[in-house]
Amino acid sequence: MIYNEKQTYAELFRQGCEELRAAGVGEADTDARLLLEWCLGTDRNTLLAHGDRGVSREEYDRYADAVGRRRARVPLQYITGEQDFMGLTFVVNEKVLIPRQDTEVLAEEVLRHLHDGMRILDMCTGSGCILFSLLRYSNGCTGVGVDVSEEALSVARANAERILGAQALDSMRVTLRQGDLFTGMDESDRFDIIVSNPPYIKTSVIESLMPEVREHEPRTALDGHEDGLFFYRQIIGQAGRFLQGGGMLFLEIGYDQGESVRLLMEEAGYREIEVIRDYAGLDRVVCGGKYV
Repeated sequence: MIYNEKQTYAELFRQGCEELRAAGVGEADTDARLLLEWCLGTDRNTLLAHGDRGVSREEYDRYADAVGRRRARVPLQYITGEQDFMGLTFVVNEKVLIPRQDTEVLAEEVLRHLHDGMRILDMCTGSGCILFSLLRYSNGCTGVGVDVSEEALSVARANAERILGAQALDSMRVTLRQGDLFTGMDESDRFDIIVSNPPYIKTSVIESLMPEVREHEPRTALDGHEDGLFFYRQIIGQAGRFLQGGGMLFLEIGYDQGESVRLLMEEAGYREIEVIRDYAGLDRVVCGGKYV
């Protein structure tokens, strides 16, 4: 990108588009526009109504840096530090998985079964997007988020304050714990709902993923070991000890894992097991009730 003193907002946008297209970035024009709005504090109407406005050197440098990072395939969300999920805006960085629209199917399915005053456990909470969305859209519910990464929990704490208010952690509405799945949890600690979006990508597949995912998202949040089912076996095998009678387990899955995870839950004694599809018609969630 080249700066000149007569450069306009619209010309800067065109440069950004060209740079990202040349780098093979998907949705290059959209990303160029979103980065421009983020860098200059503008909105979509600015490009339409005020494309001839001038651009300062400081604004140009800020935008050129952001476009350069996106050219290097740093995800847009890690550059802006935010991602929308369930109509809420969450803080994200490279220590947490970027919340995805597919995961909204998981949150929406839990909401169908969530009643006032219930207690929720979010295993592998990451940014906290699932747990905090459930608490934001319910009444009187409390929750615990567990993650193996202290760095991820730092992001989750910021999101707890942003989504639920500054007193959410102090009021015990939300508790965040560092731990390897259920290790260290007290079996007297019971929940009405356990939900998880665990790592489920086969180790052998990770190197074939898009560079945005492969090179920037945390490997620990992606790698489901050899067959992608490692964490499902662990969670399904242990979750029943922490569920109230009649409690439910909800799991996000990969598109080809529905039958395998359903069988794991069936073997563990869960009942009324369902495999729910996403908006593309792909298996996305498996849920079931605690065995008696």
